[in-house]
Amino acid sequence: MPDATVTSVTIRPEEAAHFGKLASDWWDPKGRSAMLHRLNPVRLEFIRHAIDAHWAQDIRTMKPLAGKRALDVGCGAGLLCEPLARLGAEVTGVDAAPANIEAAALHAQGMGLDIAYRAGELGTMDAGRFDLVTAMEVIEHVADKGAFVHELALRLAPDGLMVLSTPNRTAASRLLLVGAAEAIGAVPHGTHDWDDFVTPEELRQLLSAAGLTMGAPRGIGFSPVHGLRLTGDLSLNYIVTVKRD
Repeated sequence: MPDATVTSVTIRPEEAAHFGKLASDWWDPKGRSAMLHRLNPVRLEFIRHAIDAHWAQDIRTMKPLAGKRALDVGCGAGLLCEPLARLGAEVTGVDAAPANIEAAALHAQGMGLDIAYRAGELGTMDAGRFDLVTAMEVIEHVADKGAFVHELALRLAPDGLMVLSTPNRTAASRLLLVGAAEAIGAVPHGTHDWDDFVTPEELRQLLSAAGLTMGAPRGIGFSPVHGLRLTGDLSLNYIVTVKRD
């Protein structure tokens, strides 16, 4: 399930409407976005390791993003923005659904966090460049993936770090992420279109065309014993670091 429906000039109105309907209970760990609450710690584990490696920092520091700007594209109601702010970043969150931005701003205010939230198309926003750019489960929801990646590249600082995650287009993801997950209510019906999923090699090519280099992907998988976790199996979801060439 994605964190949002973002985009540059690629917003699909039906996608924005679909995820905007989830705004009212986005922060409920047992609500319709429950899967995101279980997924978020896995993403954050990967992001924290990536941050420490990219900037060669002490892994014990509590605020590894202090003094840095972070942009979360497709932020939904801020499930990733808030942890990034707690890691010390000056955070901006962008989402195509105004209802999500309203929910995000209200929750951040209640948590005492100063996060800049913006509703609309990424391509229309002049927000400068960022040290960290993230887009979690977003690219599969945009109409023009090349244009979207180009917009992400424009926002990345020269020595910046990007982190992307997305479902892989495999037989396993069709069965489990689309068929089974929607059938049992793990994600809302109509969330995913399997044909829009992006393979690691396709993503690598999209990034390369925008002057970006993709790191080795890590899978996000599930086991009955460990739940959601980082794995070497890329057949469902995967997460990657991205840097400038």
